[in-house]
Amino acid sequence: MPESGTDRPALDAILEKVLEAVPFQLTMDGGPEAARERFRALPRRPVHPDLRTEDRTIADVPVRIYWPDSTEASPPVSIPESLRSCPPVSIPESLRSRPPVTLFFHGGGWVVGDLDSYDGTAREHAVATGAVVVSVDYRLAPEHPYPAAVDDVWAVTQWVAAHAGELGADPERLAVAGDSAGGNLAAVVALLARDAGIPLRLQLLWYPATTWDTSLPSFRENADAPILGRGDIGGFSLLYAGDTDLRNPPATLVPARAESLAGVAPAYIAVAGYDPLRDDGVRYGELLESAGVPAEVHLAHTLVHGYLGYHGVVPAATDAVDRGLAALRAALA
Repeated sequence: MPESGTDRPALDAILEKVLEAVPFQLTMDGGPEAARERFRALPRRPVHPDLRTEDRTIADVPVRIYWPDSTEASPPVSIPESLRSCPPVSIPESLRSRPPVTLFFHGGGWVVGDLDSYDGTAREHAVATGAVVVSVDYRLAPEHPYPAAVDDVWAVTQWVAAHAGELGADPERLAVAGDSAGGNLAAVVALLARDAGIPLRLQLLWYPATTWDTSLPSFRENADAPILGRGDIGGFSLLYAGDTDLRNPPATLVPARAESLAGVAPAYIAVAGYDPLRDDGVRYGELLESAGVPAEVHLAHTLVHGYLGYHGVVPAATDAVDRGLAALRAALA
């Protein structure tokens, strides 16, 4: 496990100043609706506003689709001098190189978050990777506890796998990504996709909740961490689990409890030093590797849970996010 206590680097100084200027803690204080309002009220900077998007419904689930700018998604083509005087030729769309597709599942403890609050993050995933991104507005707890969110993201994943061509995307280059609770859902979808024979290039898990093991050291060390504390994780998890017996949870709730992880998609797992979920992601990477699944775990020592939201604001967060997005782009190449 990562270093702990006084051995670890201090919280990033720039991030600390940002947190002082814009304080935020993901808590259930005041109930679910109050938590949602606080999350929606967070300031967000415009990101790639010219990207083409469309809101639609897939498998009865609201989604937002992002198409990458072809000038950013594709390398320039060098035309030989001998061909520059030739008349233009119309190339059928079916013969053009189609971009890959990534399904994105937002975070928020399965209780908060929506398409708008993660709009910038989805845009960054599309532009940085050259992929069509399908962001999924799955149902939230406690109104819709487990397995509603799983049902929604899996239904959309199955549709995209079967109909990627209708989105102008390559069905053979498919990945899933998600942060926090969305990372949990991405890991679950990777298991379901393996069992259904749907090949995924990568599961990109940003500080995911995969083991639900609060005995891991990071839950103690970061019990009162900025953004997300240990008690808050417990509150959100119980709302999501609903009536599920947590003494023997299913793998579609706790993916680390799967009978076997063999054969799931390769993983890139991003974790933060000042996050109760740090060792959860590290442990899941170890379990995947033990099952023969390639898994890269990147620990951003000086960052906190939710650092996707500080991309472009805090240099250390920008570097960590760019590293994960580069891994996704490489997997989809």
